[in-house]
This record gives sequence, structure tokens and C-alpha cells, in this order.
Amino acid sequence: MIIWGGSWLTELNTGGIYNPVTDTWDTTSTSGDVPAARSVHTAVWTGTEMIVWGGGGGGAEFNDGGHYNPTTNTWTAMATAGAPSPRYDHTAVWTGDEMVVWGGGYIISSTYYYLADGGRYRCVP
Repeated sequence: MIIWGGSWLTELNTGGIYNPVTDTWDTTSTSGDVPAARSVHTAVWTGTEMIVWGGGGGGAEFNDGGHYNPTTNTWTAMATAGAPSPRYDHTAVWTGDEMVVWGGGYIISSTYYYLADGGRYRCVP
């Protein structure tokens, strides 16, 4: 199991990997192309890596993210060209060869705006 991000009084860009066989935790890397601290983002598992996308932090919403490889404990930035608009509270699923993001919203002047759109992100090895 891999967890990453979230908030505890402020947004986080840290995480951990739990090994149920040894009942131990290891930390995820926080250097290199690690995404900015955020909460209310999504993460999907591709079978070899975790992809984190969207969410918010520091009063802003994001439309970026990163790939985390637990074998090498490294992050790779993801392309943002053609990405959906910044958002949080969205949904993301992995289809087997792409991540599909839908919905969510953003806040302007204390008003929440819902989004009825999304996008697809195809991983390039």
C-alpha cells in the first residue's frame, strides 16, 4: 500500500509504503520531481507506479502531478499539456493504459464551482 499527500494543519508532499508481509513502513522520496504539497488529490495505481494528479494547496488548485516508482523510490513529473483545468474533489480511475479524470471543482471568493468535464492521461513508458 502506498499513501502520499493529504493535510495535517497544512498540505503534505510526503508519504509511505506499507509492506504487510514484514509489517513495516518505508518513506517515499521527497526529492527530485516530487509534486508540490497538496490534499484532496487523486492517485491511481498502474501496476508498476502510482500517479498523483490535481488537488489543492496553499489556496490554489492544481492540474499537475507526478509518477512515483516504488521500486526505485523516484518521482517523475507528468506532462501538463492538454491537462484538464485545475481542480480538487475530482475522481480518477485507471483503465489499464490511461488515467481518466472527471468532475471536481474549485473555489473563488468562498464560492465552490462544480466542474462537469475531465480528461484522459496516457502514460508513455
